[in-house]
Amino acid sequence: MHTTGRWTTAVAGAALLLGCVSQPAASHGSHGSDDKRVLVFSKTAGFRHDSIPEGIAAVRDLGASDGFTVAATEDAAAFTARNLRRYDAVVFLSTTGDVLDSGQQRAFEGYIRNGGGYVGIHAAADTEYDWAFYGGLAGAWFQSHPAIQPATVVSEDRAHPSTSSLSPAWNRTDEWYNYRSNPRERVRVLASLDESSYTGGTMNGDHPIAWCQTYQGGRSFYTGLGHTKESYTDPVFRRHLAGGIRYAIGDAQADCRPENGYRPLFDGTAASLDGWRQAGPGAFTLSADGTLTSTGGMGMLWYAASGFSSYSLKLDWRVAGDDNSGVFVGFPPSDDPWSAVDNGYEIQIDATDVPEKTTGSVYGFRSADLKKRDRALNPPGEWNTYEIRVEGERLRVWLNGVKINDFTNTDPARSLTDGHIGLQNHGADDQVSFRDVRIRELPAQAARASQGD
Repeated sequence: MHTTGRWTTAVAGAALLLGCVSQPAASHGSHGSDDKRVLVFSKTAGFRHDSIPEGIAAVRDLGASDGFTVAATEDAAAFTARNLRRYDAVVFLSTTGDVLDSGQQRAFEGYIRNGGGYVGIHAAADTEYDWAFYGGLAGAWFQSHPAIQPATVVSEDRAHPSTSSLSPAWNRTDEWYNYRSNPRERVRVLASLDESSYTGGTMNGDHPIAWCQTYQGGRSFYTGLGHTKESYTDPVFRRHLAGGIRYAIGDAQADCRPENGYRPLFDGTAASLDGWRQAGPGAFTLSADGTLTSTGGMGMLWYAASGFSSYSLKLDWRVAGDDNSGVFVGFPPSDDPWSAVDNGYEIQIDATDVPEKTTGSVYGFRSADLKKRDRALNPPGEWNTYEIRVEGERLRVWLNGVKINDFTNTDPARSLTDGHIGLQNHGADDQVSFRDVRIRELPAQAARASQGD
């Protein structure tokens, strides 16, 4: 909502690298957004992919276009604490076998624990099988693969920068890895394989192929794609890889906590809108890529099929510019949008209003932690993820995996213990988009223990 009275709410090669070691080391994270540094490491002690030169060239191209500096090496002597501090992320590009000695491993562990970034591409999962830290960082180890063939990649996370530009189903040809374990319980799965679309999958129909996580203080992104030379000239794969690197170096924010047990309320299909109703003027339009975008207003699209009491609600949202919207929770069923204003609470989407009425605030009641909010927030044009968790009269908000608000209702005229949810369409000048509204209903007693604080 705006204070104007309008109703608003949320609906360089190895020589270059090693030659620099003698220079004063910069602390990790000291680089500005315009001088991030990435090290591509492609040493192999087993099978060697002939696509490695193309991969290095592709990362260099991405650095030139996305504003980060790239150095490449196959010399493990680069893995010293002093040298690694110079980089915001290290890309393991189809490394294989045991590529680091124990001292180099310790240096890399310290780098990650001090906030460094890791990007694993394809055979990075076929690396360092006896190093438990690396296995956890990569997420899973390689087990086998069938012949190179076409398959369907399913985008599970439509907000992460590595997958936000992908179609819900992506048909491509690659070498499809099977993994020794399923990482889903430990990582945020970004994309998976439809095992019915090809032959040779061995993961019983649940086949993650790209994922992210925060790991012992650092950021990790892994993609199983990238076996073929052609991958690195494919613009779609390049966008996928660029998004993963941007996440790892901290230029893009994302919720990379594991996500399990949610069911969709809106999954991008027209059929999933059957339980929703428009209250008040305006509307939402559904695009072919499964995005809902607000038009006109002041109104609200609300989920009329059922109310909720104890739950975790997640949704992805994006603003085009200085736009206004919000997410309403805890209001009684009504086709009058003012009922949500008067009886529920709004989690605001609008980064330019006063603190208690900006993105992440409980509108008019409690400001978000603005320092945390600002660090977690992606700019207009990029996707963000809210988690809104309601337990009793307590309401907490996470933005891209960072908790930014904790509010408890004490107003006897309002209650969060039972109510509906809604997405605001604020007005003709406000265009806000939503994807993948999903919910996990929580047991009254066990909810906090199962989700963490």
